[in-house]
Amino acid sequence: MSERKAQLAANLAGTEERIASACVAAGRARKEVTLVVVTKTYPASDVRLLSELGVEHVAENRDQDAAPKAAECASHSLTWHFVGQLQTNKVRSVLGYADYVHSVDRLRLVNALSAEALRREREVGCLIQVALDSEAGAERGRGGAAPEEVEALADAVAEAEGLRLEGVMAVAPLTGPYQGQPRAAFDRLTEIASSLREAHPAANMVSAGMSGDLEEAIAAGATHVRVGTAVLGVRSRLR
Repeated sequence: MSERKAQLAANLAGTEERIASACVAAGRARKEVTLVVVTKTYPASDVRLLSELGVEHVAENRDQDAAPKAAECASHSLTWHFVGQLQTNKVRSVLGYADYVHSVDRLRLVNALSAEALRREREVGCLIQVALDSEAGAERGRGGAAPEEVEALADAVAEAEGLRLEGVMAVAPLTGPYQGQPRAAFDRLTEIASSLREAHPAANMVSAGMSGDLEEAIAAGATHVRVGTAVLGVRSRLR
């Protein structure tokens, strides 16, 4: 085993231990939580090693990096998640590899995703990104739809051809009423997800939690945690 593969294996084991412990603490089964490894800024060679180590779900947030990386890893059985803010002019490229888009936050994007999914004759899983920092009038710092916009946007996704409404996603906000309170933020996201399921019972994904707060997310009910640094190491400065 190469040095890098051994390092990734050790990091994965540590992350798995954290997830398993958080599930026990929350009274949940380990199988209820899916690990999505965020591979942004890391090379395709790392993605291939992760696949060899049993990782099935990987995520990217910038199409210009993700598209060539996904192409280089086409021979590996991976589920690709796009988790970054998505411009409509990138939709055609993103749907060339992404199985899930976590960052649906406006009707124009829904329409663009639907049109491209139909053109490709495929179905794409979509999550509504919720801007929890928008409550109490705070400025949205990480994209997303305001909580009061979620219902209408979810209805639009559910009605759009080629799209499948999967649930909601959020990032612990840096501003607003939940600043510095990831558990409270994720509890609020779970409330929104529960309300959404009243109209759309199959939309049961709750994508929340990253390397620093995955335990809080699991305690609040997250079904998918997006972990990068804890698995791949501290990133160099983004380009």
